[in-house]
Amino acid sequence: MDIKETLNQYDWKEIKKLLENCKTSDVEASLNRPKRSVMDFLNLISPAAEPFLEQMAQLSNQLTQQRFGKTIQLYAPLYLSNECQNICTYCGFSMDNKIKRRTLSNSEIILEAMALKDMGINHVLLVSGEANKTVEIQYFLNAISLLKPFFSNISIEVQPLSEEEYLMLHQAGVHSVLVYQETYHKEVYKVYHPKGKKSNFNFRLETPDRIGSAGIHKIGLGVLLGLEDWRIDSFFNAVHLDYLQQRYWKTKYSVSFPRLRPAEGIIEPNFVMEDRHLLQLICAYRIWNPDLEISISTRESENFRDHVIALGATTMSAASKTNPGGYAVDPQSLEQFEISDERSMEEIKNRIKAKGYDPVMKDWDSCFSENFSPSNVSHG
Repeated sequence: MDIKETLNQYDWKEIKKLLENCKTSDVEASLNRPKRSVMDFLNLISPAAEPFLEQMAQLSNQLTQQRFGKTIQLYAPLYLSNECQNICTYCGFSMDNKIKRRTLSNSEIILEAMALKDMGINHVLLVSGEANKTVEIQYFLNAISLLKPFFSNISIEVQPLSEEEYLMLHQAGVHSVLVYQETYHKEVYKVYHPKGKKSNFNFRLETPDRIGSAGIHKIGLGVLLGLEDWRIDSFFNAVHLDYLQQRYWKTKYSVSFPRLRPAEGIIEPNFVMEDRHLLQLICAYRIWNPDLEISISTRESENFRDHVIALGATTMSAASKTNPGGYAVDPQSLEQFEISDERSMEEIKNRIKAKGYDPVMKDWDSCFSENFSPSNVSHG
């Protein structure tokens, strides 16, 4: 089955009922299983699992240390452009927002890279709005060639591309690609994405398959927490991850947890997700899938990020700027969203150390990419 057929096995309303009807005994059974399915994940994110949060946190800590040790990988985003041809009701870069648009030139990209390098950054995530005519594959390939001398690891979070274009990124040295479905509620997806290529639900849904087929080392998924019921959306995200892991089983996977944050011209969240629920979700992902990388961004507060260091996180952004040129070229340009943790890289590194963990600035070198070719990826 392809991803559409896989997801169509589950009905949004039926999943809602299952979550509501989950019992304490179901949660206990899921916690006690040595290997867990997506239905166990559903039990662990249900309201019935909330009283088990302390037990879940302890198990999540144990499983994370077994698989990843006491380390936190640090990275920073580098925003290349805020130009966008989509209308998205929740995003500061949305085409209908009357903001100053900027796409970094070659010299500006290098200035931003130098500023990040001065902070000790070795892993960088390239981000842009979805402007297919301005920031397209050749622009990305050029940016990557400029940045490779500065960073050992380059990831990218841009508009969905073709399999051929992902293969070009893979050959250029891109380590991972992040793409978020935003919400798996197909009936309301169009309401949040009324115009632009992003309004095509299925094209976006099939993007991770194209990434996997191109042999990219790691794929990152997530949903925008606050658009629809976080429990149901997260269940569908887990189903998607499970499908990909079975189909592209040599590829690594990560999950992120973007909660709606203030931004220019955005809607208010439909569902407010409390910190305790986000912690429950993080622990549920770790207990369900011990190999999954879990990334926590600077959207979250200092206090929350400090506590989650020992409870499942493996990767964190730090000292982030969410505007093109934000590190050196144009610090006053419009951000995609407001960050919450504004501490410097050194402050965050020291806090990680104080928790008894090691902040990792480099754990992958681009030279190893030559040994990971598309032919190594099984399509199941």
